[in-house]
Amino acid sequence: MAPFPELLRLSEEVAAALAGARPVVALESSLIAQGLPPPHNLETAQRSEAAVREEGATPATIAVDGGRVIVGADAQLMERLADPSTQPVKAASRDLGPVLASRRLASTTVSGTMRAAHLARIAVLATGGIGGVHRGAALSHDVSSDIDELAATPVAVVCSGPKSILDLPATFELLETRRVPLIGYGVDELPAFYSTTSGLRLVHRVDDAREAAAALRMHRSIPGSGGLIFLQPPPAELAIPLDEVDAWIELAIRDADDRRITGGAVTPHVLAYLAQASEGRTLRANIGLIVNNARTAARIAVALEKS
Repeated sequence: MAPFPELLRLSEEVAAALAGARPVVALESSLIAQGLPPPHNLETAQRSEAAVREEGATPATIAVDGGRVIVGADAQLMERLADPSTQPVKAASRDLGPVLASRRLASTTVSGTMRAAHLARIAVLATGGIGGVHRGAALSHDVSSDIDELAATPVAVVCSGPKSILDLPATFELLETRRVPLIGYGVDELPAFYSTTSGLRLVHRVDDAREAAAALRMHRSIPGSGGLIFLQPPPAELAIPLDEVDAWIELAIRDADDRRITGGAVTPHVLAYLAQASEGRTLRANIGLIVNNARTAARIAVALEKS
């Protein structure tokens, strides 16, 4: 049984899988409520869950509703999160207490999902990309709480690197400082979300789910270890050259500044701008990498239970 039962509400499917020591993959829900436009948001979440099941694991989409952390959102809850009229809030790990107390509907970011997954004893999480150091952070001090959560919470995150709108070298260095292992999944270079390469070399690499599970198991056996990241580039047929993406991002950030958009509203605005500027290429890449990462996370979770 998961600890803190008064905080968590596990679906029957997730509870049965955990009780039977079967593999479970946590999935964040901010991509449904804030990250992708309708109808792609709900469709992508459903495709991610299907990919996890196809690989032999149980998906656990995490959200907050009615004063509980929901681990294994049902179809109705996912539809509510996808409906802009419900106006779900966006809950990072720091927000979970106040949101639970207010009983509001909320999606969970990577940090919020990591915290909930750890409480539920789920070892592997899949997402598109993580947050990190924002461009211009030397003045704004805008650094995602994903960084500190990764440093503290022993959950493996499968992603395609930090989101492209971030300062990638600074995020890379800060993750190293916060002792978060960055492990390439079949690659030797940090993926740049929409792009396969960033110019930033990785120290560690695994080439399949079995090797990834062995690294994760050993990491978790060391007292005091936090999270770690498995980095997988976007599908090659959907990847976009980094210089193209950077040019669009500069325009998108300038547009956000002109409109005085700040804080958590910046990322959704920039992603929407990129989708328009790229004629849908960034949206297609985003969807493809999210589903692909869910599939890989399931393979790792299955290998972890077998090891």
